[in-house]
Amino acid sequence: MNVVLSYLAVIFGCGLAARLVKMPPLVGFVAAGFILNAIGVPERHELALMADIGVTLMLFAIGLRLDLRTLLGKQVWLSASAHMLLMTVIGTAFLAALSALGAFGPEKLYVFATLALVLSFSSTIFVIKILQDRGDEQALYGNICIGVLIIQDIAAVAVISISKGEAPSIFSLGLVVAIPVLAWLTKNWYRLGHGEMGALFGMAMALIPGYALFEWLGLSGSLGALIMGLILAPRPGSEQLSDTLFTMKELLLVGFFVSIGFKGLPTIDHIEVGLLLLLLLPIQAILYWLILWLLGLRNRTSVLASLLLSNYSEFALIVAAMGVNAGWLSPHWLLSLVIAVSGGFIISSVVNPGNVSWVSRLAQRLPARPPEKIHPEDRPIQIGDASAVVLGMGRVGLATYTQLAQKHGHKVLGVEHDPYRVQALKKQGLNVVEGDATDYDFWTRVVRTGLVEIVVLAMPSQHTNIDALRELRRIGYQKGTVAAVAFYREDVEELEKLGLNVIVHLYAGAGEALADRAVESQETHATAEHA
Repeated sequence: MNVVLSYLAVIFGCGLAARLVKMPPLVGFVAAGFILNAIGVPERHELALMADIGVTLMLFAIGLRLDLRTLLGKQVWLSASAHMLLMTVIGTAFLAALSALGAFGPEKLYVFATLALVLSFSSTIFVIKILQDRGDEQALYGNICIGVLIIQDIAAVAVISISKGEAPSIFSLGLVVAIPVLAWLTKNWYRLGHGEMGALFGMAMALIPGYALFEWLGLSGSLGALIMGLILAPRPGSEQLSDTLFTMKELLLVGFFVSIGFKGLPTIDHIEVGLLLLLLLPIQAILYWLILWLLGLRNRTSVLASLLLSNYSEFALIVAAMGVNAGWLSPHWLLSLVIAVSGGFIISSVVNPGNVSWVSRLAQRLPARPPEKIHPEDRPIQIGDASAVVLGMGRVGLATYTQLAQKHGHKVLGVEHDPYRVQALKKQGLNVVEGDATDYDFWTRVVRTGLVEIVVLAMPSQHTNIDALRELRRIGYQKGTVAAVAFYREDVEELEKLGLNVIVHLYAGAGEALADRAVESQETHATAEHA
């Protein structure tokens, strides 16, 4: 029990300290692992179990929200492939040069090439967590990042298989039949509801036919969990299932970040090599930006994606551990890579805060291009003659749009960053465009018309609503009313401090509306009886 209490105290304290200095708590969790290791607290075997289940559920949740069409765009498969190839070549040359300069001992060329390849991968856990915190999984740059990560994960499966010296089982070919059968058997899973049975079903799918089956077949269990999520994604209730598993997944992922610190206590030599490896991160970022820019994406989209993908993957540690066990990799590389991966998380946390407004300012300083040369999904949008703009066309945004248009007679423009939801709403006859409310260029076009009287921030992420408000303030929007929805009481207080005109606490507002409707119904009923 004392060991458990020590874990809890150190992990919570480090997470809180990271939060206080405006960094993601995961940086504190990594530090907690090193601290626990340094003070001699033994590693609990449950930690590895937590980490494995957390990663599995995270990838399962990604699959639940993923549309495979995102992988077909060349901005995904071409950028991922080109980046892996170029960074492998650059990384191999970089490592060989450091070896020649005496930074570490000589190694065979294939060792440098393998290390360079795994260092070209980005951290699935880190990237997805940042996207979820921002609420940007369905944004264009978010779709690109997720697609690139999936392609990298497939490549990582091949690297791990080679590192093990084992080919996938011949029985893995049976997945061609097993996956369609599973899809058919689970077509009515949503009837279990969103309570404990629904959550248990989701965990069972992720861990049994997902993780366990794929591992038994010699494939990646993480990839299996992702595929199980994809199987359930088209069915009703997949989004709610993802939300149900969210808190459990977040808590279990703490185990992954803490476990990094138990890989060993690095020496000065390990720290020096690990810090030298961080010099590849700026090259990673520039290369991502250049590839995406050449593929026709705007600077802002390219910069957001390149900054988010510029870190080192947890797969680097997995491959290094396998290499040490197999005898083809020197043990000092594992601890050096622990420093590089941890340092990459810290750097990436600094350059990828929840607030993305600064990225818009950075993107404006880069070379621009004419709209006709920009990728169709990333071109400037036409605002038209809208007098009200609703940002975020989820359930709250859609209800707001309908009320403003039908009851108050406004010409309303809905803005949504999920392209598939945009198409669905357009088919219903709504005036909706795909756009990013945290984009400075977007707000410049909106306000330039001089027609917009009402702006409603109805996005699910508090960070995103605040970013949008800051962009409005930056361009000097003073003419109309800005309203926002808040999910929690502390969100209301934060928006009030920012001087918002109208703030509706979602749950309190729902209660007020329910009371009003009940009274109206009773009055109507009473009038009918008297008549």
